[in-house]
Amino acid sequence: MNRIYLDNAATTPILPEVIEVINKSMFENFGNPSSTHQFGRSAKASIERARKNIASYFKVSSSEIVFTSGGTEADNLILQNAVVNLGVNTVITSKIEHHAVLHTVEFLRDTYGIEIIYLNIDEKGNVSIDELLNTLSVVEGKTLVSLMWVNNEIGNLLPIRKVADICKEHDALFHSDTVQAIGHFELNLEEVQLDFMTASAHKFHGPKGVGFAFIRKGCVVKPMLHGGDQERGSRSSTENVHSIQGMEKALELTYTNMEEDRKQIESLKSYFIKRLKEEFTEVQFNGESESLNRSSYTVLNVRLPWVNKMMLFSLDLKGIAASGGSACQSGSNKGSHVLEEFLIDSEKEKASVRFSFSKLNTIAEIETTINVLKEFYVS
Repeated sequence: MNRIYLDNAATTPILPEVIEVINKSMFENFGNPSSTHQFGRSAKASIERARKNIASYFKVSSSEIVFTSGGTEADNLILQNAVVNLGVNTVITSKIEHHAVLHTVEFLRDTYGIEIIYLNIDEKGNVSIDELLNTLSVVEGKTLVSLMWVNNEIGNLLPIRKVADICKEHDALFHSDTVQAIGHFELNLEEVQLDFMTASAHKFHGPKGVGFAFIRKGCVVKPMLHGGDQERGSRSSTENVHSIQGMEKALELTYTNMEEDRKQIESLKSYFIKRLKEEFTEVQFNGESESLNRSSYTVLNVRLPWVNKMMLFSLDLKGIAASGGSACQSGSNKGSHVLEEFLIDSEKEKASVRFSFSKLNTIAEIETTINVLKEFYVS
């Protein structure tokens, strides 16, 4: 049985060039970057080169990049610092954010008594920008807005520049979980006035367990863990040298081939949409995921015209990997908290599947997936 991987929003396969860099680093660059001898200095130098190169893609200073274990840690580091060290007492967000944001702001509310304001969501899963504007016009005290650029389940794109401008006009801090966007969309932080953003290497063909936070100069950052002075005092723990170098290589490859890869992946998504409509006339697409302009080209969230609570399991038995939502919730028996916010009850019962693509997928894999879905079709 051929295996087909269509769950790239959960994680992407590591590219061979990235594995080569990691392996070489493990053999040649094993020193502790905090050590003062030549082995340590070599490791430290490789980290700082990676930091400088990664910062250059976003037009920021290397001092504004903090390496972390991934997007969840980066979100926590930023949000907790905003409340504890920057005096934020109100967080404006939405109920369709990743749980790395939702659960963290709930913890901060319960621990420090901050206020959380949830923006309304329309029938397509879009955040109300007008409501954000109105809320910022009346809210009092230090405020942080936390809205993700690309929704990890339905792929909806936030108008990130517009939101950044609105936050700037109202003297609010702006944090965006950009984990699903980095490596797929370019972002010039000289032009887009984000204060904080997060990234995770395994979403753009890098290794798991490594990512970074962008924290704009002037924002105080203190570590959540104590016992070390790594990352200029922002994050205690010996840096993951090999994975940082792998992340640097993965980002280099994505930027080198971004336009070519985008066209290829867009063609896969477009073909999949066309074939789904041909074979299942009542098929629908959750959020804006059918659109190539309002949704990420890597994500298609399909609502099939039948009820099958074992759909993901059935696909897996056929060798096809997909998701019902965030991979972080794959072990849960709960439905998607994102779809819960805007689908009516009768539509929630239907089988919704998130298919997500990379440049390693093919038209033949899409066609095989269509044929497998036809086997499950109940008219």
